[in-house]
Amino acid sequence: MITIIMAEDHQMLIDGVISFFEYDDDINIIGSVNDGEALVKLVALKQPKMVITDIRMPKMDGIEATKIIKKQFPHINVLAMTMFDQPEAIKQMLDAGATGYILKNSGIKMLSKAIIAVSHNETFFDPNVAFNFMNNYIDKNVTIGTSDKIVLSNREKEILALIANGKTSKQIAESLFLAKTTIDTHRKNIIRKLDLSSGSDLIKYAIDKKYQF
Repeated sequence: MITIIMAEDHQMLIDGVISFFEYDDDINIIGSVNDGEALVKLVALKQPKMVITDIRMPKMDGIEATKIIKKQFPHINVLAMTMFDQPEAIKQMLDAGATGYILKNSGIKMLSKAIIAVSHNETFFDPNVAFNFMNNYIDKNVTIGTSDKIVLSNREKEILALIANGKTSKQIAESLFLAKTTIDTHRKNIIRKLDLSSGSDLIKYAIDKKYQF
């Protein structure tokens, strides 16, 4: 049985996860909290096999809470579930001791896969953030989730919309106050996520989907 404590400041999300796993024979949510301080206290009390935590929470964020939990209970695995897909946020959670990282908009099936993988001490990445860290984890036992749904970040959607309007990487960089190299990286990531072959395919896709962003 995989016992879990979940930390999330949106109670509706917690209720949804608990409801989904209510009759699961292998996964049991044994407690939930709405802030980082309460998470640390409840983990010390119940000592679950796994913790699922958001990053941004009241009183104490998920990064600091993870550091404390891993220091006190190194055997407890931590799975980050958040809306943050920025490389720095992912790096901070992994450095704190998390062994899995998924996005909230990836769905409950992705969460199930992540729980199983992390419970077996595997490093699990949401497919939409995996590309940021594959080089760093090439020698580790890494599981990358798969999903039929294409999930672009808000920034990637913004860039895709600008591409659809005929903007070059330089023009997009200037309008978003970002470096051109950053825009180029975003373009490569979008091409990878959409399973396109080239920059010209990306432009065609952007124009075709122009009114769907």
